[in-house]
Amino acid sequence: MSNTSEIDSQDGVFDLVIRGAKVLTTAGIAPREVGIRDGVVIALEPLGNNLSGREVIELADDETLIPGLVDSHVHINEPGRTDWEGFASATRAAAAGGVTTVIDMPLNSIPATVNVDALELKRSVARDQAFVDVGFWGGAIPGNKADLRPLHDDGVFGFKCFLLHSGVDEFPPLDADEMEIDMAELKSFDSLMIVHAEDSRAIDRAPTAEGDHYDKFLASRPRGAENLAIAEVIERARWTGVRAHILHLSSSDALPMIASARRDGVKLTVETCPHYLTLMAEEIPNGGTSYKCCPPIREASNRELLWQGLLDGTIDCIVTDHSPSTLDLKDLENGDFAVAWGGVSSLQLGLSLIWTEARHRNIPLEQVIQWMSTGPANLVGLHRKGKLAPGYDADFAVFAADDAFVVDVKKLKHKNPITPYDGRALSGVVRRTFLRGQEIDGITPTGKLLRRGEITVERAAHA
Repeated sequence: MSNTSEIDSQDGVFDLVIRGAKVLTTAGIAPREVGIRDGVVIALEPLGNNLSGREVIELADDETLIPGLVDSHVHINEPGRTDWEGFASATRAAAAGGVTTVIDMPLNSIPATVNVDALELKRSVARDQAFVDVGFWGGAIPGNKADLRPLHDDGVFGFKCFLLHSGVDEFPPLDADEMEIDMAELKSFDSLMIVHAEDSRAIDRAPTAEGDHYDKFLASRPRGAENLAIAEVIERARWTGVRAHILHLSSSDALPMIASARRDGVKLTVETCPHYLTLMAEEIPNGGTSYKCCPPIREASNRELLWQGLLDGTIDCIVTDHSPSTLDLKDLENGDFAVAWGGVSSLQLGLSLIWTEARHRNIPLEQVIQWMSTGPANLVGLHRKGKLAPGYDADFAVFAADDAFVVDVKKLKHKNPITPYDGRALSGVVRRTFLRGQEIDGITPTGKLLRRGEITVERAAHA
């Protein structure tokens, strides 16, 4: 530490002080002053204590300082499919939406993140482009059991597998027995298996999705396929003792068996996504392939039960599953749900989407942040993220909860201008985002590459 920093420390001078009538702390929203030094929250004191800072920011009366969101389910696709999305565009979009940490999925990049060489290649590409902090999931596919421990040792946060075709040939699915073998391997070093849970046999027997009618697509991915696969994950997790996580839950039918498994001691966590909580099948237009995702957006009654699953604690967190593609892959000209790529682009919009729905349901902002920041941080073991508290990274968003805006897809930071939310009126605007006490400007990448279990992390080249 420099002499100047030592003097500053002794004099109680912070690098940055943020003062506001509404600061979302672990005890709720309160008038506070936040003192930041070396990118970490050092002091959290009542408003009026007049903490001294080299820089001082006074929040407006309509602004709330919230912890930066953690999105543990993002497909960035670089290298290999960078025309779909890339680290620069994805992390700019994240920052614009108040997200300060993303965990990148092992597909749809080429190569997939299924061995250490592929992980290091991905890191080398991300290193000088990240505007927010970025961590990585590994992949579990047939034949790579020997790669799981090396990937874990190199810092991935866990391993993703599919129980049916992933949509890309370089990331093939596991059958249930293969998944169990890999689960036992992960248990030996206390890693986490995250699962895309849809049963391939049930979907093979379902009607075809061909055509532009959404009800046909919905019938092609029945709830039963999701329920069967989740039951399989539960039993294999029970037998192996591994920590398991259900990705993008869309079938509310599965909630009772998830709750039952947890009462039995199965180490199971669950996420859902903004599209399942804000959209409903009854309102999706024919040919509306921007809404296509797997598992699908289901009926309004299903949506209400997912909200109940969040409120009663069965569902742990909300993450976007930002799964972008180029416009042509969405088959916009024909609107054929069997042909179109399945994935919703929403990384920049997640907080506003959920807040818009939550306030209609009288759910407070504190609860939304628990689901979208604290919960995902806990899932992946990021012990300095997800809360605004002393000792935590100074990752914040300045959120104007009562502001409103209309989504204009052309103004989003995502690489490809398509989202089912185009033209939708939303509440809540992210005005500024801070990473370790520095405002993200969208010009200079200051994100770090995160490794599981490490407090020290790798700084971006331009930081």
